[in-house]
Amino acid sequence: MSILTEIIETKKKEVIKLKAEMIPAKERTAPLVSFINQFEQQPFQVIAEFKRASPSKGIINDTLDPVMQAKQYEQFGAGMISVLTDKDYFKGTMADLIAVKQAVSIPVLNKEFIIDRIQLDIAYQSGADVVLLIVSALSEADLIDLYHYALSLGLEVLVEVHDKEELAIATSLGCPLIGVNNRNLNTFKTSIDQTLQLLDFVDLSTTKIISESGMKTQADVLAVKQAGASGILVGETLMTQDPKRMMGDFLHD
Repeated sequence: MSILTEIIETKKKEVIKLKAEMIPAKERTAPLVSFINQFEQQPFQVIAEFKRASPSKGIINDTLDPVMQAKQYEQFGAGMISVLTDKDYFKGTMADLIAVKQAVSIPVLNKEFIIDRIQLDIAYQSGADVVLLIVSALSEADLIDLYHYALSLGLEVLVEVHDKEELAIATSLGCPLIGVNNRNLNTFKTSIDQTLQLLDFVDLSTTKIISESGMKTQADVLAVKQAGASGILVGETLMTQDPKRMMGDFLHD
């Protein structure tokens, strides 16, 4: 069983539990903030991620406070904060997202393995502005349903792809925000070549491409930026190194 398959099987059990325990929906009080509008202020964006652990690395850094880290990310130029909320594999919680949303003025992405509408309801109520939908984790019918349901809530969607076939599916949705995951979710190895290869098949006049994972140096960022990517998503590097220095490297050629 691949890591992704294992995670999705765990999510199915989690969703059943969420539905059994579901309390009446609460109104959202946090303002919705657009990530797409961030590109009007700066054409190349860094999505800075708070991530305590991962299946491939184990504990990355479990000593940092999500609010303090998110405030630093915002201070040093991040255009959005990504908060990993999966508990079993990434040691995250929805409480992390709620706390971060209350602490920053930039958009917040709920980084989660979403397979059901109830997860979108919870993301919305908790203050997420953007949600992640992973093409390889969903049937095409479920992807379409969840994508349009998220939009109906007022959320923006980052649709994540890994290959040309998944890119075609994401493009057919008309999604303006597509993430190319440089990490193979079966092996969890990373290579920015994933982004470089797929950029050739994207209409960059209508689609923003975010290169996700594997960003360790300024050279990595320059490579995808020069190829046409509109942004990067970085987690492990910012969780283990000085965020001020790394954000400076990522945002300045």
